[in-house]
Amino acid sequence: MSIRLLVADDHAVVRAGLRSMVDTTEIEIVAEAADGTQALQLAIQHPLDLVLLDVRMPGSDGIACLARIRAELPRLPVLMFSAYDNPTYIARAVALGAAGYLVKTASRDELLAAIRRSAAGESIWTREELRRVTGALSTPRVAVDLEVPLTKRESEVLKQLAQGLSNKEIAQALSISYETVKEHVQHILRKVGVSDRTQAAVWAVRKGLV
Repeated sequence: MSIRLLVADDHAVVRAGLRSMVDTTEIEIVAEAADGTQALQLAIQHPLDLVLLDVRMPGSDGIACLARIRAELPRLPVLMFSAYDNPTYIARAVALGAAGYLVKTASRDELLAAIRRSAAGESIWTREELRRVTGALSTPRVAVDLEVPLTKRESEVLKQLAQGLSNKEIAQALSISYETVKEHVQHILRKVGVSDRTQAAVWAVRKGLV
């Protein structure tokens, strides 16, 4: 029995490589997408067993797409596939119900096994991955339903932070200095009542800010 797979990645060479990897297996790539918006549309249009979803893509990124797919197609498993071993991405993927998170350095055998297990409805999260994000997924001291008095700029920084961007990348995206970003991040952590940026990112997701 074949596994019907949707691959979403903004790099054509990655999609071609994946197609080559699954060739001669029971895994059939029935659709390809270059961004999250297209991935959601194709997921709705095609009967699928699994979505293999990149994280960083133009427009609607993979994490935002994961949230939409979980809302529109809650029974469809989604496996995140990223070049970034980023705890913020991993924490958000866990919080949003992904079947697992695979880094692109994984071997062909690891990828095929992850696809098969995810398509069968299994979770492929390892103890190590869950251990890394346990603190982030615990309830922050400030409840999600309470209003936190963030400034407009702090809200902008938090949204960028929750997308997994580093302080340097946030500074570039918002055209502000690196030191200013560091200051905003510290204010955000204090106001939200969390100890690190990964916890802040999960709080932002649960708050619906990203």
